[in-house]
Amino acid sequence: MDPLNPLIIQSDLEILVEVANAKYEEARDAIAPFTELVKSPEHLHTYKISHLSLWNAAAAGLTTSEILTRLENYSKFPLPPSVSHEVEEIASRWGKIKLEERKEKLILFGEDELLMKEISMLKGVRELIEVELNNFEFEISKNMRGVLKSTLIEHGFPLEDLAGYVSGEPLEIKLRDTLSTNGKEFILRDYQKEASQVFYASGGPKGGSGVIVLPCGAGKTVVGISAMALAQTKTLILSPNIVAGRQWIREILDKTELREDQVKEYSGERKEIGDVTVATYQIITKKKGDTFSHFHIFQKNKWGLIIYDEVHLLPAPVFRSCAEVQATRRLGLTATLVREDGREKEVFSLIGPKKYDLPWKNLETQGWIATARCMEIRIDIPQDERIHYAVAPMREKIKLAATSKHKNKVVQALLTSHDQDNDRVLIIGQYISQLEGLAATLDIPLVTGKTRNSKRELLFKQFRTGELKHLMVSKVGNFAIDLPDANVLIQISGTFGSRQEEAQRLGRILRPKENGSQAYFYSLVTRDTREQEFAMNRQLFLAEQGYQYQIKNWENH
Repeated sequence: MDPLNPLIIQSDLEILVEVANAKYEEARDAIAPFTELVKSPEHLHTYKISHLSLWNAAAAGLTTSEILTRLENYSKFPLPPSVSHEVEEIASRWGKIKLEERKEKLILFGEDELLMKEISMLKGVRELIEVELNNFEFEISKNMRGVLKSTLIEHGFPLEDLAGYVSGEPLEIKLRDTLSTNGKEFILRDYQKEASQVFYASGGPKGGSGVIVLPCGAGKTVVGISAMALAQTKTLILSPNIVAGRQWIREILDKTELREDQVKEYSGERKEIGDVTVATYQIITKKKGDTFSHFHIFQKNKWGLIIYDEVHLLPAPVFRSCAEVQATRRLGLTATLVREDGREKEVFSLIGPKKYDLPWKNLETQGWIATARCMEIRIDIPQDERIHYAVAPMREKIKLAATSKHKNKVVQALLTSHDQDNDRVLIIGQYISQLEGLAATLDIPLVTGKTRNSKRELLFKQFRTGELKHLMVSKVGNFAIDLPDANVLIQISGTFGSRQEEAQRLGRILRPKENGSQAYFYSLVTRDTREQEFAMNRQLFLAEQGYQYQIKNWENH
């Protein structure tokens, strides 16, 4: 406790953080592993201690004593007694109930008889118990491992899964020594090596299955490849789309000694199974009648590792597969565990807890991702659109604000200000009609969900080589496109208040530039509309990472 400290800790588990305080960054980094950012106005940021944030911290090895010590070290006032009690009570649930395999049987067990009695009576759990061995141990059906975990966490009880994994079919995967196939130096960065080793850890106390959180541009694909080399087993990789999947294939062939005939694509365009198979979420969730016609890819192959790329985008139907493949080691990769559908608990229970996280600003300081300047440009709604906006229903209000015609002038002005030889500008938006009109006006190629993959890959290649300096993309550009030379992104519209989307879009320009140039992220927002309210929510995750948005009012001429 010190009046000069930046934290005001409240009994409802909310924490106010003084931004202007000299210890702000130090305190923010100290509480980040066990809190979630709620809002971030200019002077006071609000964080929340949640069940999931505490369980993630506990799973990563952070003790209750360490959590409370950090709170006390940065608090202005004495810790409310209720905070200490709640933190201890919630965090202590992690590890109280465990699952392990004994003689090919799954055993659910704990040391607290009353707790185990309570759990055995829970709806959805009691149906899964095949035999009550004693008051502390229950035998569970082997194929219900995932269902048990997701059911328990819905009741507020995280399950520590110690049941281990099937070996999977062995596969020799060797990383190239120092040179990749294109002759460039390839050496695992320290944090990439650490992340993959913490995940794998021979299945020990810190290893197993779980999620690695690293910013876009930090080399999550390389971490996944390193994990494959540690596991030495047949691997299934699930990616958001075909372009992202093919990037995985290129990287695997570039950075390992696997042959082309060993690494295959399973998608809407090609359906081949290899020792390493890269499939898309779309093909896995494709239905024929009432059944998912391609789910057999999970069941008919002896995968030892499944990698979920961009796990924050994991479609709800794929959670069913996650429940079925609990005996397979699972790795989730993401820049942010924020899910707008609230399924973070399912990711925790079915993929695994967060195993590794590194603040974006730390990597920026070390030069592994580009320094980024974020600016929100606020634009007045045109006079002739005001009446229409005022009387429009809410959903139409949102679209009217997002597609305001004054934004076109701002985009033109920004393109003029970023007209240097080494500038590569991405323009991204939500509404196709808005993008099509702007693309035609500015004579800039546009990539949407309807763009053929061959055309899409050609445009991305032209952008990477500098043949194209400007490229416009719809929300297909939110994730998993490799455009390392992009240094300017202009966001003209977005998906309501999506924090995950804001982080992904900034990530498109964070790959370090060979010339060391700065990255610029512009978000165009129509003033005094619903879009401005959404913008505040969109920026929350990045504010937690230490990014600040400069606000600029655009004067319309």
